[in-house]
Amino acid sequence: MRFRFPTVLTVLTIAFAVLVFQDSAARAEKAATIEKNSRTALEQLNQTSEAAKRLAEDAAAILVFPKIVKGGLIIGGQYGEGALMQADAVAGYYSTASASFGLQAGLQTFGYAIYFLKEDSLSYLDNSDGWEIGTAPNVVVVDKGAGASLTTTSGRGDIYVFFFDQKGLMAGVTIEGTKITTINPE
Repeated sequence: MRFRFPTVLTVLTIAFAVLVFQDSAARAEKAATIEKNSRTALEQLNQTSEAAKRLAEDAAAILVFPKIVKGGLIIGGQYGEGALMQADAVAGYYSTASASFGLQAGLQTFGYAIYFLKEDSLSYLDNSDGWEIGTAPNVVVVDKGAGASLTTTSGRGDIYVFFFDQKGLMAGVTIEGTKITTINPE
């Protein structure tokens, strides 16, 4: 059986779009599963990144999305669910989603954690109608090079984002324009 590359990618893109854009309430994982996966991902991030571990000590809260699925062929999207950790307790559940258009192809999974260092940046998350990264106050994306020397005095942003566990066929990751919304898992 011979597969044509454009046909396979088209089928994968359509399947991904159906998964990503279906009603999020129907797709919401159980709260316990989201919490468990978020805690595990945060522990692993703190074990592998000294900068993340240092910021966790001073953070007002950390929003963890343990697994986000991203894919596309010209039209793309991504979706994931996570938990907001505050004082080692879950303060809420959120989804992250985005759509894109352009020269793109592939499928990827990754996770990210958002460290809120100040209460006012955290209140922006709670008071906005579907918080959108890129319009938020002072977001700093930390890569491995910057993370190696990051301290709470050298990094003076209100919000830090760490990507982790990237797997798949799409090159690069961006959070610009990603919408974060409160969910109520069953």
